[in-house]
Amino acid sequence: MSDNPNKSRSTGLDISVFFSFLFVLFVIADQFIKQIIVNRIMILPGKTKVIIEGFFSLFYCENTGSAFSLFADKTWGIYFLTGVSLLLGVVIFVLMIIASKHKMKLIALALCLLSAGAIGNLIDRIRLKYVIDFLRFDFGNYTFPVFNFADICAVCGTFLLIFIIIFMSKYFEKFWNLIFGKKQKKNVMEEVKDTVEEEATVFEDLEEEKADDINAD
Repeated sequence: MSDNPNKSRSTGLDISVFFSFLFVLFVIADQFIKQIIVNRIMILPGKTKVIIEGFFSLFYCENTGSAFSLFADKTWGIYFLTGVSLLLGVVIFVLMIIASKHKMKLIALALCLLSAGAIGNLIDRIRLKYVIDFLRFDFGNYTFPVFNFADICAVCGTFLLIFIIIFMSKYFEKFWNLIFGKKQKKNVMEEVKDTVEEEATVFEDLEEEKADDINAD
């Protein structure tokens, strides 16, 4: 009996280590790719390297906003987004560790991607005061907002989490209760236990009184 809990804890720890390593790998990959863009694309004419004519190109862009240039035109945007990225990155990373320890791998993966995306862009904001974007897609006269690898991680993590919530609701509900409902559930169970014990005590008292009455007769 003692081997199984130890094995379970070890497995949870292994999963936590794996997703922590994956998180670091995603962040390093994001920063490495951005450095390549700085070294090789920023020096090109127009800061652009066409990959597929009229559709896809590598385009060096300094984004002071969030994903897809949101808040880029606000002077306070970089400070606001830095704080938000830091808070979200840390909170989501902690939730990833909790999911990992309880062997909820899909949720851990989604949170790993979200956290890596937030931290990847956070490093840029702290170090450069802007985020380096470089993936550009053109659809005729329309140019999709330029983005980067960290944005891809965040978007993939978001879609995976939405998929889990919609199509694996019981699985997500288990995680939700683990985070927000565990204490409440414990209190309810304790109240039920106390109620049962009180009723049992009353029943025993009634039995004793009945027995005394019979003996008295």
